[in-house]
Order: sequence, then C-alpha cells, then structure tokens
Amino acid sequence: MISFNYETEFSLENEQQISNWISLVISEEEFREGEINYIFCDDDYLLKLNLEFLNHDTLTDIISFDYTLGKEINGDVYISIERVRDNANDFNVEFIDELNRVMVHGVLHYCGYKDKSEDEERTMRLKENYYISKIL
Repeated sequence: MISFNYETEFSLENEQQISNWISLVISEEEFREGEINYIFCDDDYLLKLNLEFLNHDTLTDIISFDYTLGKEINGDVYISIERVRDNANDFNVEFIDELNRVMVHGVLHYCGYKDKSEDEERTMRLKENYYISKIL
C-alpha cells in the first residue's frame, strides 16, 4: 500500500494516479508492493532527519529509509518540497517533473539501484527517465 503524508502545506492533486504509477514501477522491477510511505515536508524537517539519522549537515531533496524484505518493497520516503522546487528552477524543469523524478528515485533505491558512482548514477537516471515516460 502506498500512502501520502503531508508535513507541509503541499499536497498532491493526483494521489491515485501517482500510487498506480509507483505500483507499476515496483511490478516492472519484479518486486511486490508492501508499505511505502511518502512524507512531504520542508527543508527544516528533512535537515533534522539528515542530522539525526545520517549525521549529514546538508540540505537534500530526499531521504529514504528502506525496510524492504526480500522482494517486498517497504519504506519511508521523505521529500523536501522546498528542495524539489529549487532544483526544478536550477535544472530549468517543471516542478511536477522534478517531483516525479524524486519520487521514483526513492523507489528505485528500494529495488537495488544505487547512485554513488558515475555508472550507477547513469543507470539510475536511465531508469528514472524510463519510468517517468510511463506515468499513467
């Protein structure tokens, strides 16, 4: 089950469509959908998590906590709406396009994709682009 939680004024207009899309990603990657929580927040909220759990004193657009068990995807995906907006401006893309990229990015990590090396980052970006093209 995919759920959406809001710790900021932002809210998705199309929760069911996004939920169906994320379910499609999980299925195509040959995983099963467990409990996935998206938590939309602001920079301060995410910075506190970054400091507390990762010991990083930096702003980021996403932090994901992976509780996947075998082939069943479970996790919490925290997304800073402020960072996504700023990144969309920096990359000269629409906010919703950047948000979709960040949302699928978290799930792709749960499916085993990494982005630490250049090769891993390239593969992650290809996967993101592929699934963004499939938004229902």
